[in-house]
Amino acid sequence: MSEDTGVSVIGDSLEGKRVILAVSGGIAATESVKLARELRRHGAEVFPMMSKSAEKVITPLALSWGSGIEVMTDWKSEMSQLGGFDGLILAPATRNTIAKFVHGIIDSPIMMAISAASGSEIPILFVPSMHNDLFQDKVTDDLLSETANRGVEIMFDDPQEGKRKQPDPVEIVATFCNLVNRSIAGRKRVAITLGANAAPIDSIRKIVNTSSGNTGWSIAEYLHRMGHDVVCLSGITSRKPTFSLPDIRTAESSDSMLEESIIVAKSENKPEFWIHAAAILDYSPEPISGKFPSNSGDWEITLKPTLKHLKVLKEHTIGSKRIAFKLEVSGAEDSLIGKSIDLISENELLAVVANMLTDVQGKSNSRCRIVFSDGKVSEISDIGDLCVEIERIITSY
Repeated sequence: MSEDTGVSVIGDSLEGKRVILAVSGGIAATESVKLARELRRHGAEVFPMMSKSAEKVITPLALSWGSGIEVMTDWKSEMSQLGGFDGLILAPATRNTIAKFVHGIIDSPIMMAISAASGSEIPILFVPSMHNDLFQDKVTDDLLSETANRGVEIMFDDPQEGKRKQPDPVEIVATFCNLVNRSIAGRKRVAITLGANAAPIDSIRKIVNTSSGNTGWSIAEYLHRMGHDVVCLSGITSRKPTFSLPDIRTAESSDSMLEESIIVAKSENKPEFWIHAAAILDYSPEPISGKFPSNSGDWEITLKPTLKHLKVLKEHTIGSKRIAFKLEVSGAEDSLIGKSIDLISENELLAVVANMLTDVQGKSNSRCRIVFSDGKVSEISDIGDLCVEIERIITSY
């Protein structure tokens, strides 16, 4: 983790990107400092601009502090250089500003920047924020439709307290990262299974394995930010994604996760890559109807093997590349690597992310290792490096 003038850099999905942050005069302009800092956390160089109306809501000094650079509020000679940027965010996007864009009105530095960005065909994200009655006006609908027709991405939150409030900065930046990066070569459709499975013992009790889902969510979030098209098949998790991934399908049991995986594999938009990070329940009981009485003494439960997802999906994922996960509780590392190579061979995998329990618990110097079919092993120090390495693998095929 590095530092950028007081901002902890937590990702590289906007590394080297020059981003215009345009702030117009809505009350949500108060969120622009947080938005600027979140952009910088992912490596962006932020160039802030404010309308005169925005200056009535927040001072340029505050946004300069959040951006690490002086805010542009008036016409300057540098305006001629507005073509050298990688993306633009207008947040908040007031209806007045949207209308000016649609009708080609350039009466401020912000409007010139938006027009120049549109003419250069760089990625543009508008984040409207307004009262519901204004948002539901047919004129607003027409303006947003025309804006979208011109290639601008539009993002807004669900109604709250009679308003369309501006989404959280993490949500906005995640969407913007995907928008900026999706045109990069090597983007793929990726399916990720994650979390734990459960199976009922009786009508109220279940047997469940252990998985927080953290690794799967982290990989999914990073791949989304890097512009990939991600579909998540989520079991039971103890943490939620940090932002709203566009395609999450819940499948808590082993059978339902397998069924949903087959549906995704056979869909018209088939995944080119699979990341099998879910902790699949290997054994499940035959459940009884009703509740087993709590005063009945010992209760013997027979567990039977469940279907092996990797094996079943092999015939449904022909042409796709697959990476699986393997966890061993004990034994030598050589044994773990050997079992991983066998797993690759048996299921026609590209690689296996191999873990010892001590790795997952943070009791060793390594987070995991990636084992390839040729026996090559890459040591991974932390989950951030794992995400970067998996993304590198995906883009190289």
